[in-house]
Order: sequence, then structure tokens, then C-alpha cells
Amino acid sequence: MNDFRPVHQDPAPQWYGQLRVQTGLSPADWLTVHGPWQAAMGTVAGVSAPGFAAYARILHPARLDERPVRWSTVAAAQGTRVTPVTRWHEVIGADQGYVNRSDLGLPGVWDEHPDEGPTPQEVARALLPVLARHTGTPEECWFGLWSGYGRGDWERFPTFETPGRDEVLLAGRLADAVSPVSWDEFAELPDLWWPQDRAWCLGGDVDLVSTYVGGSPELIADLLAAPDLEAHPVRPADPVG
Repeated sequence: MNDFRPVHQDPAPQWYGQLRVQTGLSPADWLTVHGPWQAAMGTVAGVSAPGFAAYARILHPARLDERPVRWSTVAAAQGTRVTPVTRWHEVIGADQGYVNRSDLGLPGVWDEHPDEGPTPQEVARALLPVLARHTGTPEECWFGLWSGYGRGDWERFPTFETPGRDEVLLAGRLADAVSPVSWDEFAELPDLWWPQDRAWCLGGDVDLVSTYVGGSPELIADLLAAPDLEAHPVRPADPVG
């Protein structure tokens, strides 16, 4: 396995929070050369990465007066239920094309839909200590950020391809995954996170209201037990919303 280091670094480096943008893409080769990954588009393994022993789906919370609300709380009030593959519109009893209509809230239960896009900040902060316990290289991590996000000048940087997206490669500590919001409170967090030892891979997408993690059974059990996360076990071939 390659040492963790910047690859062909730009002489005038660009930073995204505390994450350093890379001009060499070889640390992502293990993802891009994995043929089944492209074939897995629209599935759990297509958002995270194929080949892990177990996977979890982390639900982005809805909100009430800016406070997070679990999907299970909304489902109980709406008379629906949440399974590992339930989509948000099924929880609230809406058509699939509801397009975040503001009139779909339930007074006293929820008034904002879950955040679409990469992992929300509060969910990411709850994930960090769990993920850190399951890698030997928390100080040496890689991140993928969709080049279509508007808070960065990404045109001069090379990208690597994921199912349906082109990603800029970033490097830094696991703890720095949330650092872009210190630079811009509305900055998107990276879509992909993985440590140098590849013990796990976290994936999200601009169109999803869930984050997916592939890793060891022990990691997934730890995520399911985390009190600040609403998580479900999923299979790599399960569909995403």
C-alpha cells in the first residue's frame, strides 16, 4: 500500500477547510479500477464502494424548529414505518416527486425535510469517533468532493470518476472532514471518505438523504448502536433513494 503523502502537489496548493486539494489521483485508483463499482450505480455499493463485509445506511434527520427529528419519530406520527430501504417520501406518505414541498410538514413533529446531499454536519460529527475507532490511520485519510459543488474553483484540478460523478481528491485527517464549514458555514462536506488503510469507505451524494458506510461487521454494529445516529443495516445490492 502506498505511503500517505500529497501526490504531484500543485506548487500553490488549494485548501478546502483543512483538507488539501490533490493534483495526483493515484490514492483513488483502488476505487476507479474496481469494475463492479460503476456497474453498481443506484445501489449501496455504488454510493460507498464494493467489497466490504457489511454496510450501514445513516439517515439524515428531518427537522422541527431547526432541531433534528428521527425518521422513526416522523413515521410513528404519520402511521408509516421505516425499514432499511424505506425512502423519505414513503415515510411521509407523499408521491415520489414531492420536490421538498413545504406544506408536507406535520405540526409539532417536523417542518423541514432531511438534507439532500453529502453528510450533514451534525451527522458527520457523530460519525467521526465511531469511524476513528475502526481504522489504524485516522491521521491519514482521503476524501472525494463532487466537482459540481459551487463553493470552490475546481476546474483546474483533475478528477476521478465515481458512478455518475466526477470527484476532486482531498487529503487530511479524519477529524478535518468537517473543517470546510469553518471556512464557509454552507460548504458541502466531502461525498467520499476513506482512511489510508481502507478499513472502511463512507459515501454520500448530492441527490440522497442518507449516507452509506461499508466496513467490518464490528464497525457496522458500532454505527447501529451509536445513540446520536439513526442507522440501519443494508446490503451492497440494496437500492438507494
